[in-house]
Amino acid sequence: MLKDIPKLIAENIALAVVKELNKQHEEEWNVYIINTGDKLLEGVLIASTGYGLINNEERKTTTLRHFIETLDSKTSQKVEMIVEDVFGLNNEYWVSYFSEQNMYDRKFIFLPETIKEENFTTVPILNKKGVLIK
Repeated sequence: MLKDIPKLIAENIALAVVKELNKQHEEEWNVYIINTGDKLLEGVLIASTGYGLINNEERKTTTLRHFIETLDSKTSQKVEMIVEDVFGLNNEYWVSYFSEQNMYDRKFIFLPETIKEENFTTVPILNKKGVLIK
């Protein structure tokens, strides 16, 4: 029966961590989901968690879940703020969504110490500098 289930690959989505100024003009890091494709995404569920070693001690963050009802093509949506304290961990984002009545999912992992300005690139759609995984 598993052979009858199509293996659909989640394409045309990306995650980015962007450093920006908040309303109080203080710097903060935010995670965005980006729909780079031409199709609407529906029922977008994002689970985020951090895990790994800090000072040779095993650490794991609380799992947070976010829901976005729809994400239009060629748009982005802020998912959450992320604090620098967890940049030394694997920061995992598991994304699931529906498109054209099919369900897709994909795991994105920002590896330890990769969220830093020297790894910045221009993030499509947002047109801001940040660390991007596509």
